[in-house]
Amino acid sequence: MVSNPDFLIQERQEQGLESQEVQSPAGELYLRFHITSGYELALRAASIREVLALSPDRITPIPNTSSLLLGTINLRGQAVWVADLSQFLGHLEPLDTERSEIPVITVEDQEVVVGLAVDQIIGMGWLELDQIQPANHIPDNMAPFLKGGWLVNQVTNDWLHLLDPTTILRSARWAA
Repeated sequence: MVSNPDFLIQERQEQGLESQEVQSPAGELYLRFHITSGYELALRAASIREVLALSPDRITPIPNTSSLLLGTINLRGQAVWVADLSQFLGHLEPLDTERSEIPVITVEDQEVVVGLAVDQIIGMGWLELDQIQPANHIPDNMAPFLKGGWLVNQVTNDWLHLLDPTTILRSARWAA
């Protein structure tokens, strides 16, 4: 009786479910966040390994390393470098590490994992790639790491910039 298709249709109609359809959102899923310089950025959810909220004492500083690096974390037995994303992108204002939690987005490419410390996680959202525009309204030091952006408010000229995690992980800036 349960495998009878007429029974299942009748049961759905009795429960008022016949008119409810699941709509697929348009576009792809992205994580939106702010860096200390005030820029709003996004990363494709598929490129993110994990999002963490870490106490600053969980990030172990390593002496004599790049000023971009806050230190390392132990991520389930793996040592992962954590960088201040705002400074990596060329902005001078460092991340405030004197707070209870630091949002860290871990990205991975071909077994290379890096944590990107950001100022604030905004949340997840669906964005359409066909609406992306060239990143010609940003500082030159950020341009190599962006795939483009979306104009989110024409009145205030606010943009949401799409980061390219592979370019970040493969950058020569890590050697500086």
